[in-house]
Amino acid sequence: MQKLAPYLDELNPIQRQAVACIEGPCMVIAGPGSGKTRVLTYRIAHMILSGIQPGQIMALTFTNKAAREMKDRIESKVGTQAQRVWAGTFHSIFARILRVEAHRIGYPNDFTIYDTDDTKSVISEIITQLNLDKKLYAPGIVRSRISSAKSNLITPKAYVANEELMAYDRMNRRPMIHVIYQKYVAKLMRSGAMDFDDLLLQMFRLLYQNPDNIREKYQRQFRYLLVDEFQDTNTLQYEIIKLLVMYQNSPNNICVVGDDAQSIYSFRGATIENILQFENDFPELQTFKLEQNYRSTQHIVEAANEVINHNKRQIQKKIWTDRPEGSKIKINKSMTETEEGKRVADTIIEQKNRYNLSNKDIAILYRTNGQSRVFEEQLRRYNIHYRIYGGFSFYSRKEVKDMMAYMRLTINDKDDEALKRIINYPRRAIGDTTVQQLSRLADDNNMSIWEVLTRIDINSRARKNIADFVELIKAFKSKAAHSNAYETAAYIYRNSGIEKLLKEDQTIEGKERIENIISLLDGIQEFVQDDELEHDEELPTDKSLTTYIQTVSLMTDADEKETNPDHVTLMSVHAAKGLEFKSVFVVGLEENIFPSYLAMTDNNEIDEERRLFYVAITRAEEHLCLSYANSRYQYGQVRYNDPSRFIEEISDKNIDSIISITQKPVFTEPKILGNFKKLGTPTPKLGIDPSQFVASDPTGIRPGMEVIHLKFGHGKVVDVDERLVATIVFNDLTEDKEKRIMLKFAKLQIVSE
Repeated sequence: MQKLAPYLDELNPIQRQAVACIEGPCMVIAGPGSGKTRVLTYRIAHMILSGIQPGQIMALTFTNKAAREMKDRIESKVGTQAQRVWAGTFHSIFARILRVEAHRIGYPNDFTIYDTDDTKSVISEIITQLNLDKKLYAPGIVRSRISSAKSNLITPKAYVANEELMAYDRMNRRPMIHVIYQKYVAKLMRSGAMDFDDLLLQMFRLLYQNPDNIREKYQRQFRYLLVDEFQDTNTLQYEIIKLLVMYQNSPNNICVVGDDAQSIYSFRGATIENILQFENDFPELQTFKLEQNYRSTQHIVEAANEVINHNKRQIQKKIWTDRPEGSKIKINKSMTETEEGKRVADTIIEQKNRYNLSNKDIAILYRTNGQSRVFEEQLRRYNIHYRIYGGFSFYSRKEVKDMMAYMRLTINDKDDEALKRIINYPRRAIGDTTVQQLSRLADDNNMSIWEVLTRIDINSRARKNIADFVELIKAFKSKAAHSNAYETAAYIYRNSGIEKLLKEDQTIEGKERIENIISLLDGIQEFVQDDELEHDEELPTDKSLTTYIQTVSLMTDADEKETNPDHVTLMSVHAAKGLEFKSVFVVGLEENIFPSYLAMTDNNEIDEERRLFYVAITRAEEHLCLSYANSRYQYGQVRYNDPSRFIEEISDKNIDSIISITQKPVFTEPKILGNFKKLGTPTPKLGIDPSQFVASDPTGIRPGMEVIHLKFGHGKVVDVDERLVATIVFNDLTEDKEKRIMLKFAKLQIVSE
């Protein structure tokens, strides 16, 4: 034991107790920044140095990176013995066992592992064989349904017997999913293949059916089981764990490490019940709470406690820190989402100058990936390097590029790359062979592909489909000639088939793709309605689709070879779990956004949204800014959302002051939940209801008139030039009072002449 002293001396008292508790069931509740990984790795090192054979230890993680880091840390303490510990993800460890034992449950030991594309291909083939509508039975939707069933231990036979599942499928006009599921399982079995869900399900079958006493074999081999991020386990994973640990006269040597307050993956099948009810399965459980936070300053830690205490179903704990108080939490209140993006960019520059922060010290966190657009645009304008983490840059996402390709082809039919991208999207039976033929004809005749389509008689079975495509693009061109950018883009979205295709995909990924397209359309609508001239008067000023494409192309033409590692990180809160930054901006904090509108009718889902917010704010080490906008474009309309209830749950003592925009709103401020005095003095109510506002005829506006603008307030027209650009001085602005506005696009109400 003397040998262990250096390890124990590096731990605080509660960490030391958790590390030393080797025998029996143990649960470590690890608050954010509390040294969870250190406790887990030191515990395994302690076990090995206490005489336990490394091969008797199984440590289950959720990422390969976490497993590698764990082994490396253990090896630094105990040497190469660490490599004999069975440390890895659930899938990798169970695949390793199944490679030896799969023949006992009817699979070859050299079974194939099917990835997502493989599984979709198999499902697609079955759908074709059953003569089902692939638009209704989209392979991605069916795959998601089957995956959910497997994760909840629902076999094809059990699926048919479950009236709730069957009724759900009938309601969604997919009554044959159970048949597809049955055929899918049979086909994989015949092919000697397992999908990723099978690596768990077949491991459960192996242990549960227990051929040749195989369960006892592995119970004897793995005398000690550790599970990292236990709050993220699903039903199937926990059932496997129990089969390995719970048996007659078992010492129940299991240690689970996690934090119920960071359980945020229910959409992937994770259930918080596993950690909340763990003691019911192991009554002799010893629980250790790691409550000291080494990451964040006091104001951030106190705010996190205040927020999470609103969740009733939780394991009680109080996170604390001995770090300095630090900066109080900033509240960034903006009028619009564009101003929110600008304010965040301004604050980033201020923090870099004042606190000597690098870009890499800063993160912008949002609820959904589609929210990145406005922040990307503002960071580009300020020439601040950034990187999208855990996803693509907004304009690099497939669905966005598909929509942009339709718009590019609409304004420029010679754009061959745009045409090739969408001629068969959504599918219209114009295959790759036909597209290659069209490209060759274009090259041979020195034409664009569009000219080939419209001038040359195509000898192809796809002739009618090509003709329909040509007519579709012509209709888009006609719409663009007489409509603004938003009207044209919305028309393209509805009539191209993209809207219908995306709405058929009810998976989490499918819903996110729709959100991204809606965000794109909202940005176009904002472009159309923003009637303030840019300072550069050489730029085009009309609101056509052509001008929009030119504008956004200039803004998104990033240097793909940029390798500067010093970048601001943009990511969803889900992707940020486990990371930390000196400065964090949590943005879009409005009701129906964060918390999501999908959670509004379910208290359990609101609790998960609150846990997600808890994860967001505890990523911050020194500086935390919470940001929201009074209004933003959603689904093509300006929506007025209340500030998120989560902001209200932070007490005044931890709030610094509101960082408000200089422009005063001219509409009645949205109703704020509860007592919201911490957000500072409410902005003046000027008595103008946007729904009652009626814009005057812009051709009747003359110098000397008093006018009202919904964004800038009351003003006086100083001048109107020959281009019908008005110079107006707005009384309600504290800075930059004089604005130059094109009357053609302005929405001004004449008050007096």
